[in-house]
Amino acid sequence: MNVLILLGVFISMEGATWLIHRYIMHGFLWTLHRDHHDHSHDGKFERNDWFFFIFAIPAIVLLYLGVQQNFNYWFFTGLGISLYGMSYFFVHDIFIHQRTKIFTQTKNPYLLAIRRAHKQHHKHLGKEDGECFGFLWVPVKYFKMFFNKK
Repeated sequence: MNVLILLGVFISMEGATWLIHRYIMHGFLWTLHRDHHDHSHDGKFERNDWFFFIFAIPAIVLLYLGVQQNFNYWFFTGLGISLYGMSYFFVHDIFIHQRTKIFTQTKNPYLLAIRRAHKQHHKHLGKEDGECFGFLWVPVKYFKMFFNKK
């Protein structure tokens, strides 16, 4: 049962991510997210990086409460959120934005589709008129770009 909770939370985080990215990060917290789009930051860190801390708080609280309750469903909910956050960090910051220069030569169609969808998202410098607010789910049209090559 705990594995189902963990997987369910991990999968549902994609929908939560889409909603948070679209309506919060491109909404009332655009002041934190803007430098991720217009590259107006100095140095290695962006104001956008605060979202890692903001989103970690509920996961940490759930993990703590779950440990206090003998590793109940709160723990596995927090673990699912944490694993999704780790995936986001590795795919978004390391693979897509190349904060660390590894995985630069992939030929994997799924990873290339994720990268292309994210580039489409970043072509919009303002908070309106965006697209591709999700993370791991990629619209089919981005896969077609790599499978329909001649």
